[in-house]
Amino acid sequence: MSDQPAPLLRLEALTKRFGSETAVESVSLDLAANAFFCLLGPSGCGKSTLLRLIAGFETPSAGAILLGDQDLTALPPHRRPVNMMFQSYALFPHMSVAKNVAYGLKGLGLGRAATAGRVEALLRLVCLDGFGSRAPATLSGGQRQRVALARALAREPRVLLLDEPMAALDRSLREETQSELRALQRRLSATFVVVTHDPAEAMTLADRIGVMDRGRLVQVGPPAELYRRPASRFVAGLLGDVNLIPGTLGADEPGPHRSVETALGPLRAAAPDAARAPGAAMVVAVRPESLVLGDAGLPGTLAEETFLGDRIRRIVRLADGTRVRATAAPGEGTHAVGDAVRVHFAPDAATILPA
Repeated sequence: MSDQPAPLLRLEALTKRFGSETAVESVSLDLAANAFFCLLGPSGCGKSTLLRLIAGFETPSAGAILLGDQDLTALPPHRRPVNMMFQSYALFPHMSVAKNVAYGLKGLGLGRAATAGRVEALLRLVCLDGFGSRAPATLSGGQRQRVALARALAREPRVLLLDEPMAALDRSLREETQSELRALQRRLSATFVVVTHDPAEAMTLADRIGVMDRGRLVQVGPPAELYRRPASRFVAGLLGDVNLIPGTLGADEPGPHRSVETALGPLRAAAPDAARAPGAAMVVAVRPESLVLGDAGLPGTLAEETFLGDRIRRIVRLADGTRVRATAAPGEGTHAVGDAVRVHFAPDAATILPA
């Protein structure tokens, strides 16, 4: 018997079709209590539709949504112990901050004093003490977001859904708010599900990330696992800059590594898909920070070097014409543009993926 706790939220083969178009296709997912989970993917991949299905704003074409032992699939939004914060924040401009937050308490039968106390506690939670009488129009983007968050938390939902919560914020405010949101989730011990198209945001916020592509959930795991061991070229490229060196898979080998025969010789790397047969077209995926310029490895020429403040970006043109990117700390290495160089990487720092 497994000693793993039962999931708080379970999606079972969830599917949503709009006419002949499939927006979400057979998505299955388990989320633990107190998780911070990010749905990551490009525009149109189905991540916001999936969030709306969980919230009850869309009806599944097939599949089920379970929260603990409760089947939510056919329940309307107001009967689900989940809440959703929209990308636009959807604040009422004619209401004060306090009244906007109190709106989230409607229908609970609280008296005036209890409502006022709860609103005050919620504003304190999101660091907006003393802002209750202000109008939303007088607030900054980050402050409006926190009002919307307080309203979404008013009913103490078991799962809070956030659709692109940082999209309206500038870069510096976005980074500050990410830290605040993560700290708030830990303080509440609540389950947050956030939709984002920003890989850096997903990796900053999440315990686990689910990557979506054309309606399917293609990989789920902790940020470091997805970054270091992507399951496909799509995931590898979505999570950051990556070099893809083409070749064919070598003979089966014991252990976690296999060889790929390239135009410049064999390369060894981690092989998560051990079922692939020798001769299959593959690529070796290696991040720029894992490529090292030195006296061994693939021959090439240092074609470009760019100073980026905290790092140096180098482009090496390999002997077969392939261009690869490497990054290093300023002052690391003594090579100059035009020098003959060699690049190498540790087998564990690269992954073999289908071409």
